[in-house]
Amino acid sequence: MRKLDDTDRKIIRLLVADARRPYNEIADQVGLSPPTVSDRVDRLAEMGVIRRFTADLDYAMLSDGLSLLVTVHARPGHVEEVRTALESFDGVEHVFVTADAHVICKANLREHDVETLLADAIGEDAVEEYDVQLLVDSTWNPQPGDIDFSPECVECGNTVTTEGESTRIDGELYHFCCSSCKSQFTERYERLQEGATS
Repeated sequence: MRKLDDTDRKIIRLLVADARRPYNEIADQVGLSPPTVSDRVDRLAEMGVIRRFTADLDYAMLSDGLSLLVTVHARPGHVEEVRTALESFDGVEHVFVTADAHVICKANLREHDVETLLADAIGEDAVEEYDVQLLVDSTWNPQPGDIDFSPECVECGNTVTTEGESTRIDGELYHFCCSSCKSQFTERYERLQEGATS
């Protein structure tokens, strides 16, 4: 499995700062040709490091809603349900999950949408309690830091190292820590596919 090098990290930092930055500008800053930068970006996307290019909207310029920080204390077993509900709700910008089963989101909502979010989108059965705070300011400043490529093995959960393997199954990229995990996962996937078609 390929590791990230310093040039990859520089490219990632430049794209995080401005995803619309032209490849020739990136090439000048990292000392490569634009086609080589394009190849590296494609490879980073193929590895799953870059998932998509998005627009960072300033909701204060687009909406008259309130900027809120919502902390939801999910009931045991409902963290993923709460997370999914928050991610799909219009006006929710970022969703975070803490180790102690709290789901926190930054949202821009009109006053009546707060009740809808908590009652309808999440559902009372999934929530122990919640807290809503009015935000007066926020800054999103992603800094990749000293990053390295370390996905989790989809079969056993171990960290995938340079000895790991990746494979694409039905268009989805999967990472494995070893050939044994890859074989087990692939065989189980094929058995499930056969069962679904019979």
